[in-house]
Amino acid sequence: MKLLPFVAALSAALSLQAPSAYAEAPKSTTAASGVYRMQLGEFEVSTLSDGTVTIPIDKLLTNIKPAVLAESLKQADLAPMMETSINTFLINTGSKLILVDTGAGDSFKAPIVAKAGRLQQSLKNAGYKAEQVDIVLLTHIHGDHSGGLSLDGQRLFPNADIYVDEHDAKFWLDRSNEANAAPGQRHGFAEAEAMLGPYVKAGRLKTFNGAAQITTGVRSRPAYGHTPGHSYYEVESGGQKLLLIGDMIHATATQMAHPETTIVFDVDAMKAREQRTAFLPEVVKQGYWIGTAHISFPGLGHIHHAGKGAYRWQPANYSAW
Repeated sequence: MKLLPFVAALSAALSLQAPSAYAEAPKSTTAASGVYRMQLGEFEVSTLSDGTVTIPIDKLLTNIKPAVLAESLKQADLAPMMETSINTFLINTGSKLILVDTGAGDSFKAPIVAKAGRLQQSLKNAGYKAEQVDIVLLTHIHGDHSGGLSLDGQRLFPNADIYVDEHDAKFWLDRSNEANAAPGQRHGFAEAEAMLGPYVKAGRLKTFNGAAQITTGVRSRPAYGHTPGHSYYEVESGGQKLLLIGDMIHATATQMAHPETTIVFDVDAMKAREQRTAFLPEVVKQGYWIGTAHISFPGLGHIHHAGKGAYRWQPANYSAW
């Protein structure tokens, strides 16, 4: 008889548990918003994700011993088939809406595994329309940076002027250069023509040479090597400076510890390496904000020393907007 109160209490407790079916909701297939914002002085800066691409990073990085490369990936808990972010940046200066790079669009084809082409949705999620973009700045004309400019011959940013260094425009928009390019680079000429052609036709392609003032608070800086006109952009407001560095760095885990490491996508690997090894100590000294195209979303943070000739990436502390 003494067990009856216990049994009754247990039965009552079990009856209060939620039905097991409540835990069987279908998995969500909705993509994340792909938006992260920060304030830079008076400017609003948003990282907009174009998605990711999975690449065999151990087959693409060069000028590094395989064992050293493997160890750098292991230390970062990364597999050789590495999912890599494709980040773009939207700057609202108050008078201009400026987009830096446009992601891959639909430029990745099978068998490449990509979850890319999401920039337009990320832009909407950020509360903007493509028609509102005044200026698009390209760090360079590789497909994962310019592939979101056009679709089926139509400009996706119909009211924007497109800015790129003249060395890149002259190289990629001249099909006579294709025959002398490395085999893995040749597809880039047709892609450049398809993406930039509609803007050329509309008189919307603008070029600059090296360091140039694009608009108030935004300047280009030459970083030639990865491509003939590869550039990064200085964004400055209220005494704060953000450098949007394009493909200065592809693989954080390896190239921070071993900055001499290059990649097969470099048109001039030696120049690209020289740019990176000169750039890193300077940004450490100055403490600038860094925005990166391929470091894990949102790709914002700082770079610090990590011993002789080595560096480390410090991601931005998360801030709710």
